[in-house]
Amino acid sequence: MENSRGLNRPAITSLIRAALREDRARHDITSRVVLAADASVRACLVAKAPGVVAGGPVAGWAFTVADPSVRYRQLVADGSRVRPGQTIATVSGDARSIFAAERVALNLLGHLSGIASVTRTYVRRVRGTRAAIFDTRKTLPGLRRLEKYAVRVGGGRNHRMDLSDAILIKTNHLRALSHGPAAMNRAILQAIHGARRAAGQRLVEIEVANLREFKTALEARPDAILLDNWRLADIRKAVALRRGARRPRRGVPLLEVSGGITLANVRAVAKTGVDRISIGRLTHSAPALEVALQVIA
Repeated sequence: MENSRGLNRPAITSLIRAALREDRARHDITSRVVLAADASVRACLVAKAPGVVAGGPVAGWAFTVADPSVRYRQLVADGSRVRPGQTIATVSGDARSIFAAERVALNLLGHLSGIASVTRTYVRRVRGTRAAIFDTRKTLPGLRRLEKYAVRVGGGRNHRMDLSDAILIKTNHLRALSHGPAAMNRAILQAIHGARRAAGQRLVEIEVANLREFKTALEARPDAILLDNWRLADIRKAVALRRGARRPRRGVPLLEVSGGITLANVRAVAKTGVDRISIGRLTHSAPALEVALQVIA
């Protein structure tokens, strides 16, 4: 069952159990030789840098999966900003259990908060334009739903969750259909019309490499057209061509830009009038927010 933010607790619990097994959490030799079996502690999870919190509940589940008697309280809600030194959550209970789950909890909290922090920065950079910031499928295996959750917490939007979620006809699909540049336009039309017949309620999107291909795709009216690694001048031309296109009952396609997007150029891209900017670095390159566990009693 998913909560309002889309966290599937049973699936995440399975992931946490695997992470705890990987860390041999039940065989923490240091805590066993240093701490008494009945030792208890109270600790806080502290942000060491400014950022946006994401994954607070997940960190809590890491502790309670290790030991259901551990008490966890989140003080800063997911989506809220934190400053260095601010306490995000507290945890109390059996000392051995808390230290056994500490690294798994902090790894997940720091990684997800890092994604949310980077996403928030991009979202703010395009404020006032029509463009929305989207993620991609460039995620760590097994962590996709958590990473995409963190993107949403940061104010971004999710692209396809998986290959069954939408139809995205890439350049390689078109190359497999066509034999040489002369056949590319025919391949574009064939791919879009075929996708339309099979899509049902799924979005149909196609990637095009240049303005000639863009014009062909625009005639076939997919739901969205992807401009990957296009120059800014050509993006503007594509936006103008869409603006001048006839508006049939289905409407005109959304325009999405991807490839080479940075904080330095994202606003310029957004100001061209595109609808979506998808950024792989939100998930594959976001630095973790540094978070520490500090014992206070």
